Amino acid sequence: MKGKKLTYIVSDIDKSLHFEWITPYLKTEFQLSFILIGRRDSALEDFLKSHDVPVFPISYSRKADLVHVWLRIFKILFKYRPDIVHTHLWKANLLGLPAAWLAGISKRIYTRHHATIHYKEFPSGLKWDRLNNRMASQIIAISKNVEHLLIECDKAERKKVRLLHHGFAFSYFQDVTADRINYLYEKYKISRYHHPVVGVISRFTEWKGVQFIIPAFEKLRISFPLAHLILANAHGNYEDAIDRLLTKLPENSFTKIGFENDLAALYKLFDIFVHAPVDPDSEAFGQTYVEPLIVGVPCIFTLSGIAKEFIEHEQNALVVDFEDADQIYVCMKRILHESDLRETLAENGKRSVTGFTMEKYLKGLKDLYLE
Repeated sequence: MKGKKLTYIVSDIDKSLHFEWITPYLKTEFQLSFILIGRRDSALEDFLKSHDVPVFPISYSRKADLVHVWLRIFKILFKYRPDIVHTHLWKANLLGLPAAWLAGISKRIYTRHHATIHYKEFPSGLKWDRLNNRMASQIIAISKNVEHLLIECDKAERKKVRLLHHGFAFSYFQDVTADRINYLYEKYKISRYHHPVVGVISRFTEWKGVQFIIPAFEKLRISFPLAHLILANAHGNYEDAIDRLLTKLPENSFTKIGFENDLAALYKLFDIFVHAPVDPDSEAFGQTYVEPLIVGVPCIFTLSGIAKEFIEHEQNALVVDFEDADQIYVCMKRILHESDLRETLAENGKRSVTGFTMEKYLKGLKDLYLE
């Protein structure tokens, strides 16, 4: 007989490696089910069904539908009576936690995936953050940055907050066949003569700092005229500004990718990876601080989110100041010209992320569920 009933409520997700990685383990330990808020027939819904996990998709098309969504969640929880509800992402938190509370579920957990966006861009969201903090019985902070924001800024109850870093399936990033890599070269029409390839995986929002990477790359092409820039996850509310910067580059010198399913193979295309948020607090975690290091790609970072906890300049990455395109350019040239530095960053980078294992994450999750 499996253990307690565990229901995940997740909103506005199509495909998620995280839930694909944790589902096989959780379904052996708990009576696992999912409520998915968003469009039907998502990749996550298909994955869960293929693994025989009960899934309740609830679609909506406008804000007015969210009342119906909340009632549907409440009815499912009231009928199914899970012992634990764990919500992820904005609408899931806002709708799922009150529904779970009203349904009499005592263990109501949410993972805080955002950092300062409501303090800096959308202050109307602060009241909802505080409501979520009150409704939850426990809150998972995915980094010390988020832990600080929850306790010192949101004034969440300290005893509710549990620091638990993301875990990663290392084999997913390391076991990549040549055929998968070659397929991406062909899919995106990138020549192997393009060198170096500079990789960026970041939404087009102002605080992600992509606008400082593009001018650095523009300068790099003076010395490396065959350099190629790959911008993945290339969409967001700052796209017009990014596109204006890209007009300064030759059309064949960059590739925009909206979404790539084979993330592990994509990292294998990069000679350099850059992630440059504009301040130390905007990034809640930043999975792209960890993923390229698992692969062994030399990286250039600004220190935000999880990077503040383990990235060291010239040890496992090169660190630049915020909003400084010139420093990004200089560091790109250093990586390309200094072979010893490249090797040091690649090897130390791999070693520095060995603590972000899926096993460690799942143990922390199970301990929290069974408290």
